[in-house]
Amino acid sequence: MQMSDTREIKADPAEVYGALLDPDVLKACVPGTQELTGNPDDGYEATVVQKVGPVKATFKGTVTMSDLVENERLTIAGEGKGGAAGFAKGGASVTLSPGESGGTLLAYDVEAKVGGKLAQLGSRLIDGFAKKMADQFFANLQEQLEGPTEAPAAEEAGEDGGEKKGWLGRLTGRG
Repeated sequence: MQMSDTREIKADPAEVYGALLDPDVLKACVPGTQELTGNPDDGYEATVVQKVGPVKATFKGTVTMSDLVENERLTIAGEGKGGAAGFAKGGASVTLSPGESGGTLLAYDVEAKVGGKLAQLGSRLIDGFAKKMADQFFANLQEQLEGPTEAPAAEEAGEDGGEKKGWLGRLTGRG
């Protein structure tokens, strides 16, 4: 499975590049990460729990960084074994360039492969899962750098302009 996408991040390329190399940021960005240790030079050891269709597995593996050009590009490669579930491996080539609004335009090309029971689930399910994981990783990275996105003020307030009440509060007149 291969896919490409771009994302505008409100942070300069040096911040984005640094975040991609930070183990704490990586742990927060990879969905299902239980543990991640290491550094960009030696690589990272990771434990990730994921459910793909009916198969739930704990993957133990490595993440390596290569093709490092400071503040411009890097390649992230990961490989994990999930016991009876099989294996997953993939990588992302990431390029950073100054964005039009002063932030960073992050472009990525992702490739993913699976084997074992996971491969038996069918390519449509696997491709959808791989796309969701890549999208979630880069969305989490963006949130780490920009902070959580705020809901529009109209959604925050109730119809009367006051605080929004939960369904139980509306029924009981409290809340």
